[in-house]
Amino acid sequence: MPSLPERKVGIVACSGEEIAEGTVTRLAALKVLHELRRGQTVTICLPLFLAGGKEDRTFAKFYPTITVDGCGLKCAAHGTETYSAKPAASMVVSELAAEHGIGDIQGRRCLNQAGQKAVEVTAERLAALVDRILGKEKRPAAHTGADKPGAPDESGVVGCSCGSGVPVKVLTIAGQSVEVVALPLILERIRETHPSPSGATIQELLDMVKIYNDVPPEAEAVWREVLAKEFAAHCEREVKK
Repeated sequence: MPSLPERKVGIVACSGEEIAEGTVTRLAALKVLHELRRGQTVTICLPLFLAGGKEDRTFAKFYPTITVDGCGLKCAAHGTETYSAKPAASMVVSELAAEHGIGDIQGRRCLNQAGQKAVEVTAERLAALVDRILGKEKRPAAHTGADKPGAPDESGVVGCSCGSGVPVKVLTIAGQSVEVVALPLILERIRETHPSPSGATIQELLDMVKIYNDVPPEAEAVWREVLAKEFAAHCEREVKK
């Protein structure tokens, strides 16, 4: 049975400029991205995410995320849950610093010694959360070789615009061209258990598509019709192979 691409973890840092803890979130996220868990993590730009960035929101729907907030307002955590999905894990620098007895963090542009210590502690906690989410043992920081999840060889299949490597397929729905995230893999998975179209099969297909794509309730009937045709065509192509 085909599997969805190996997951990476998205890190959403608040990066708040008004407090030094915001600088800690940004530096800790970069340390994890480039050193501690290179190749297993990506960063998501919170301002772009909140402003409606399609690529960032798509990634957060498909992959687990960890939010890192500087203070108790938890802007990153609330924003991620509101516009995409509940984070797999969340942390707050001010709380983590208190837990480790780190003193007053100062320096929005140039962190003091306490701030630098907070970066280290935050990055280590982030790396541990990444390991827990991916179900992997702690490994060396350096990671060589890019993760290249496979995709079925179908006409019209392209990589996701978020750059995650998730295959998408462009369908015409209600006169609009729509990128349907993970559709090639979903079609193949459904076909493994339901070799021919039926009402229940198409509903299951729609339910799975809705996990990774924004399908307005009022448009579900149109999506169901288009997906039914696409699934029938997919089954026909597979029979001819």
